[in-house]
Amino acid sequence: MTRFPPLPLKTVLLNTARIEVWPARLLRARSNHDARALARARHVLRRKRDGVYLAAELYTGLLPLTPNLQREPGLTAALDALDALHGHARFGIEHIGELELHGLHERLGMLGLDEANYARRTGLTLVAEPDWLAFAGFDRYRRALWLRFDAARAWLQLRDAALRDGVLLEAISGYRSHDYQLGIFERKRARGLGIDDILAVNAAPGFSEHHGGLALDLGAPDEPPAEESFERTAAFEWLQANAGDHGFVMSYPRDNRHGIVYEPWHWCYQPA
Repeated sequence: MTRFPPLPLKTVLLNTARIEVWPARLLRARSNHDARALARARHVLRRKRDGVYLAAELYTGLLPLTPNLQREPGLTAALDALDALHGHARFGIEHIGELELHGLHERLGMLGLDEANYARRTGLTLVAEPDWLAFAGFDRYRRALWLRFDAARAWLQLRDAALRDGVLLEAISGYRSHDYQLGIFERKRARGLGIDDILAVNAAPGFSEHHGGLALDLGAPDEPPAEESFERTAAFEWLQANAGDHGFVMSYPRDNRHGIVYEPWHWCYQPA
């Protein structure tokens, strides 16, 4: 397994409507061509919809990794975000913006999901994505864990406090884009599942706390992810007693008002 030295909290993911800009060293090469490019790159432009690597930003300029890069939707916004980063734009809680939701409304309609009815039934509201996220270490599967800056800082403090008490908390997942959740629905619809069947096990795209970069799914060693059995672990007992001191609450207890199944693993940071 590849081991990465710690990266500072200021390591960021630049987020735009269609493209993410990743630090190159946090991505895995998918081909020899990618490997050569990533070895020299500072950042990589990655299409959100399907994860395709679009271009590598080298010290000598931009290296296309896909044909017709100049016609890629959202390219200008991604390059503008990269320019702002190199212009030494300050990244902090006071500089977190939100992406627009207009494209999400359109895609929800194409899926056949009645957005207004779903919101009324669950009491949930659409969650905008932040325009940048902070690197908060790696999850259980050695994937980069991205959270909003304040949630990332609080998570690291929570994790370290638990460790001092002899409890190991594992992050299962953090930020998820609208595109990620939409992809789940689109694939299931393509297999013939109805929208109500999918909603029985998956939150509607755009309505998950994970989209805002504030929510974490947590686990414990040797415990399967996202299972109710997590409530019987020492990690869950510790969270119940201590998570609130670090700003985290369990979003979906039993019989919650949203009608969402009991999720003892799902904890969300509440900004002061």
